[in-house]
Amino acid sequence: MPEKLDQHARAKLLTAQRNEITEHHIYHKLSKSAKNPANRKLLEGFSQDELRHYGIWKKYTGEDVAPSSLKLWKFILIARLLGLTFSLKLMEKGEEGAQKNYGTFKVPEAAKIQKEENSHESKLLDLIDEQKLRYVGSIVLGLNDALVELTGTLAGLTFAFQNSQLISLAGLITGIAAALSMGASEYLSTKSEEATSGGGQKDGLRKSAKKASIYTTFTYTLTVIFLILPFFALKDYYIALAWTVINAVIVIFIYTYYISVAKSLPFKRRFFEMIGISLGIAALTFIIGMLVRIFLGINI
Repeated sequence: MPEKLDQHARAKLLTAQRNEITEHHIYHKLSKSAKNPANRKLLEGFSQDELRHYGIWKKYTGEDVAPSSLKLWKFILIARLLGLTFSLKLMEKGEEGAQKNYGTFKVPEAAKIQKEENSHESKLLDLIDEQKLRYVGSIVLGLNDALVELTGTLAGLTFAFQNSQLISLAGLITGIAAALSMGASEYLSTKSEEATSGGGQKDGLRKSAKKASIYTTFTYTLTVIFLILPFFALKDYYIALAWTVINAVIVIFIYTYYISVAKSLPFKRRFFEMIGISLGIAALTFIIGMLVRIFLGINI
């Protein structure tokens, strides 16, 4: 018979029990919608692990616990919108603190359960194949180039033109042309890699030149529109430039957070590195625009 727990220990076990049954349902539901057979098998295995852990905690609490509906549908929705890997890694990241507490549970099985929980994240990183992550290089290319080139271009045009309509028009034409150019370059680059590697990876993991090009072009174009919006909306070009800089920081934050979670990479260093490059080039280009206007004596 399991030993009798005090009220505090029982409350901690009930919380752990609720987490386990919730994650059991999350993994089970996601396994049903997984297209990749390996992913499906991996997720169903995790689901069964969580159910077994739930049963162990129940043995000590003697009570059934319902899953958290909010947490369940939250991670299902995130998986649909932002990808399976991101959703599960975010969930595991959120449970790190709870798993560390397992070592304080005065039950014999706690250490084993904690070890199994810790192994889930490494298995997710190694085994889950997802299109969004396979094409992350193409997304990075589109995003980085759009942030660096267009933020710099808009900064330079702001001082050179000093007219929101002209800046937005010139920025949009430049941005769309650059997006198409980057997409074409990514297509040719990926094609070249395929030829060099002789097909390289298995069909299921091979990077398609067409998809890589689409990801790069789409990401670049979306970033261009978001950065230029303030110039369409505001007449004061300096305020518009300030909002463009804020938009650039927002894009960098969201993207860096996504990648840091999905690929288990450090967030702060990558975030400030991208901020430094993008805003540094924007400041330099602003100065170039100012010098061009002064020395060439052009007034528009």
